[in-house]
Amino acid sequence: MIEESHTNVLSSVSRREVLGAAAGVAIGSTLAGATAAKLAGFAPVSHRETLRVGLIGCGGRGTGAAIQAISADPNNELYAMADLWQDRIDGRLKGITGEIERRVKTREAKPGAVEQIKVDPSRRFTGFDGYKKVIDSCDVVLLTTPPVFRPMHLRAAVEAGKHIFCEKPVAVDAPGIRHVLESARIAKEKNLSLMSGFCWRHQLQVAETFEKLLAGGIGNVHTVQSTYNTSGWNPPVERQPGWSDTEFQLRNWQYFTALSGDHIVEQAIHAIDWIAWAFGDVPPISCVGVGGRMTRPETPASGNVWDSFGITYNFDGGRRGYHMCRHWPNTPGDNTAYILGSKGACTMDPWAAKHVIEGETPWSGLMPSNDMYQAEHDTLFKAIRSNNRFDDSQRMTNTTMMAIMARMASYTGQIVTWDQAMGSVEDLNPGNWGWNDRPDAIVAIPGQTKLM
Repeated sequence: MIEESHTNVLSSVSRREVLGAAAGVAIGSTLAGATAAKLAGFAPVSHRETLRVGLIGCGGRGTGAAIQAISADPNNELYAMADLWQDRIDGRLKGITGEIERRVKTREAKPGAVEQIKVDPSRRFTGFDGYKKVIDSCDVVLLTTPPVFRPMHLRAAVEAGKHIFCEKPVAVDAPGIRHVLESARIAKEKNLSLMSGFCWRHQLQVAETFEKLLAGGIGNVHTVQSTYNTSGWNPPVERQPGWSDTEFQLRNWQYFTALSGDHIVEQAIHAIDWIAWAFGDVPPISCVGVGGRMTRPETPASGNVWDSFGITYNFDGGRRGYHMCRHWPNTPGDNTAYILGSKGACTMDPWAAKHVIEGETPWSGLMPSNDMYQAEHDTLFKAIRSNNRFDDSQRMTNTTMMAIMARMASYTGQIVTWDQAMGSVEDLNPGNWGWNDRPDAIVAIPGQTKLM
């Protein structure tokens, strides 16, 4: 069993405190090496020294992260893995090995890359406590479980002195965000690197566009509209005989708000991050939202998440951010940003490689494309080995909280301020994980669902 609740870690974090922290965030400061002695002495890690990497959460994103960690440095080893189920570990390990073998054959990877996979059967851990054993045995951990576990796993990793890659989102509720902020403070004290999965921050064309915008390419930004419209996730799996409520929900974790945060937090958060980025990562004052559950089948496996959201964020000075996301089958997809300023407008459609400014100083993006997922890991491991600490904590918590407050406003039908959201006591983490029954998944109804 795991017993941990993050409700009372910090009572609240105000918008003023976040603004102060954002002003002082540096993308890279100093960082420690892997061993305990080097962590204590803040020494760099030799480029020849092996870094043992542990994977916690063996889903699709975890598989990708493991491959990218191996590919980031020839002296990185995939050393341990954890998941709730043994078949997930075995299947994903086979997939990781197969992909690396393919890359060696096509010369995308160096000969000997397969030898970087050293996950002995004794280091394949299952169950709710498996993450602890991975953390104990590795130097760097990849946190890619369902998001509800992220605050708990992140805390364990920083307390053990490990460098971290953690997928977005970093929490599903405000108590989780407060917990993560405290973990980030510990990571800073221990000189640990912390990289998040906000991958567009590492895509060269997108980064070039935002660099241009933040340098005044369209004057003062006053309006941002972003979209994340898709046909939805893979279909959920039906309940099997012998599954407890917990296993049933975890097998379909994306469809349960308590586990994923809903799709606005788990997936569309990338487009919300563009709004945050365009406004200099300064939190909004408040937001209001609408949405619902119009196309999801009313079956137990489809859980309680909505299929659509429309959000208005209010920022200082009358600036606005608008976000739309939906999971509607048989409808057009769209993942774009439209950014308006006092001297022009920017259209950004990264999947179509369209990055254009119209207005007083017309511009088109010039940078080549790159593998943004790989770039995250290249940056992380370069930071570790060069003693140049990377800290993503402020950006990852700010954007995650923006997505959470949007869900809160939509679910309740209320105007939600940043300080209200950060001080929320709604805790979706049960604090006692095991194969016991889970609470019923109730679909939120605006005007009836309470703001907590």
